[in-house]
Amino acid sequence: MPCDLILALDVPTREAAAPILRQLQGSLRWVKIGLQMFTAHGPDYVREVADLGFNVFLDLKLHDIPNTVAKSVESLAPLPIGMLTLHTCGGREMLAAARVAQQQTRPDLLLLGVTVLTSMDAAALAETGVTAAPADQVARLADLAAAAGLCGLVCSPLEVALLRARLPADVQLVTPGIRPAGESGGDDQKRVMTPAEAAHAGSSYIVVGRPILKAKDPAAAARAILAELGWKG
Repeated sequence: MPCDLILALDVPTREAAAPILRQLQGSLRWVKIGLQMFTAHGPDYVREVADLGFNVFLDLKLHDIPNTVAKSVESLAPLPIGMLTLHTCGGREMLAAARVAQQQTRPDLLLLGVTVLTSMDAAALAETGVTAAPADQVARLADLAAAAGLCGLVCSPLEVALLRARLPADVQLVTPGIRPAGESGGDDQKRVMTPAEAAHAGSSYIVVGRPILKAKDPAAAARAILAELGWKG
């Protein structure tokens, strides 16, 4: 199966999202609900998006003490979600506790360990006391997540080939920092690739927001990206 597309639903309100989602029904499978929309509209909004026929990727980047993260996973498990994120920098014990909670409550839920945010470069990492290059830090955190039993990771597309060479083939790699060819910047992501480049490197899923959300025809924009990824029909 080719690399798949996830829409980052980064809009301010459910009212703003509604017409976009209606246009995209049948054109893509996955929608990412992030902290902004979840904080504003809560679990009922997750159910609303799922009821439209989309698979939901809940991107909350959980990061707290192990027990709190494990209990959060348990609390979120009844929701109709297929993916859930947590920060790998929370450490092995936190990741392992989340994995145990996931296995006990939702064995089919894919926990994704977020490595280094695509908004961060070497200078930003250094400000936090991390002197390693972004790729080295991603590799270190990926190894930590794999050792804790996680089966998926979020990384920039620039680190996909590196992780494919060091992790089991069945680990799912989700990559934000995607800009279709010809798209200009204007956002806060610094480590980026085109959809085709990310797919060729080994991404399992790419995450795209503005190029679809701001398109005159969001469905056509989504279909064009899927075609670039190798999806037919």
